[in-house]
Amino acid sequence: MKNAHIVIIEDEEDILELEEYHLQKAGFDVTGFLSTKHVEDLLVEEEVDLLIVDRNLPGTEGSEFVQKLRDTGYQIPVIFVSAKVRDSEVEEGFLRGGDDYLTKPFNMNELILRVKSILRRTKGTNEGRVLYRDIMLELDERRVFVEEREVKLSRLEFALLLYFVRNKQRILNRDELLESVWGDEAYKQEKTVNVTINRLLKKIDPDKSKGYIEPVRGVGYKLC
Repeated sequence: MKNAHIVIIEDEEDILELEEYHLQKAGFDVTGFLSTKHVEDLLVEEEVDLLIVDRNLPGTEGSEFVQKLRDTGYQIPVIFVSAKVRDSEVEEGFLRGGDDYLTKPFNMNELILRVKSILRRTKGTNEGRVLYRDIMLELDERRVFVEEREVKLSRLEFALLLYFVRNKQRILNRDELLESVWGDEAYKQEKTVNVTINRLLKKIDPDKSKGYIEPVRGVGYKLC
């Protein structure tokens, strides 16, 4: 079983290093950032189980950044770690998408206990749901939502989109897609992949503004 992946956004480098050290020692995989810049790029590329976010950040304020993630469709649990301690500020953090709130200064053991508590509550809750950009796939019911609007896909289209999302860091060639998505179905040709991808894109990106899937000349396709 893989370790939970935690992302920390903290602009005080000494605190960031301390949090990274204690969480790694507790058995977590940790990625640290000194600002919100590039965090969304990581969320697209990797599975993240928990965000620990300071609020006083350069550029985008931490709770505003989390609210933006929530509006985009990300449901990753969030612990705010902040010197903003007034009741109104704490309430604001929860209203903008926080799941827990730890005020500075704090004890590292308490942080770890809160991390473990949230992961126990949430680790299994999103197993039936996969997120990518503004797309959400509900696995149990095979439903797809784009910007919270449901899009009706066939069983094959759903399987194809899910395979792309689960392999979002790779270029996928047609043979692999045929083998992994179509499986033992009798009618399998390279043009079948092209036709199905085009049909899928017409449904999830009708005006071609999203650019979810792009061809890689001479190789196959990649999720963007």
